Amino acid sequence: MVVANRLASRRSCPGKMQVFRASLQKWYRHNGRKFPWRYPSATTYRLVVSELLLQRTRAETVATFYYKFEAQYPSWNRLARAKTKELELFLKPVGLWKRRAATLVALAKQLKARQGRFPRQRELIEALPGVGQYIANAILLLVHGQPEPLLDVNMARVLERYFGPRKLVDIRYDPYLQELARKVVQGPNPKITNWAILDLAATVCRRRLPLCDSCPLQSGCRYGKTR
Repeated sequence: MVVANRLASRRSCPGKMQVFRASLQKWYRHNGRKFPWRYPSATTYRLVVSELLLQRTRAETVATFYYKFEAQYPSWNRLARAKTKELELFLKPVGLWKRRAATLVALAKQLKARQGRFPRQRELIEALPGVGQYIANAILLLVHGQPEPLLDVNMARVLERYFGPRKLVDIRYDPYLQELARKVVQGPNPKITNWAILDLAATVCRRRLPLCDSCPLQSGCRYGKTR
């Protein structure tokens, strides 16, 4: 871990990190995507449910479906009373309906008992139904305002192309990438930094045919310099 942290520090010196963060936030102000869960009025319920629906599903798909979902299940209490089979059928348009239905109902029952309040300690958050590393990070970031990364394969792609590749296949256990992602979001507006990286990954820094000439990070990007 110590070696990985030193490597991350060398690859992501403060100046490079600040340029990365500032360039992304400026780009996001003009190019960020608009989704229901990003509005200032978004409730804790909307923020967390959206993240659960977004797993392995395109954000645009969830966005077109979300208002219909919230109209049917507007709160943790209403969701806790849902019949699993009924919810499965309702969730079919966004896929993975069996797993999502079971997770949402189980989590809703826990939140109903907790009066809609999430714990602040990571270990207690990860003990909730359906909550792994990514969702725990999302709750800490979006609900409690802590600077945690929404680290998935898309964010990983942007970070690795700019700062350098990870060693392990599974991003959850790669110490370099985990440390790097946390450093990236430690500056002002960590929520915006996260969303900016995800939007850049979706629209510019794509897995195939990236639009490097349109990228705000091009001048400092290791990957861009090789193209």
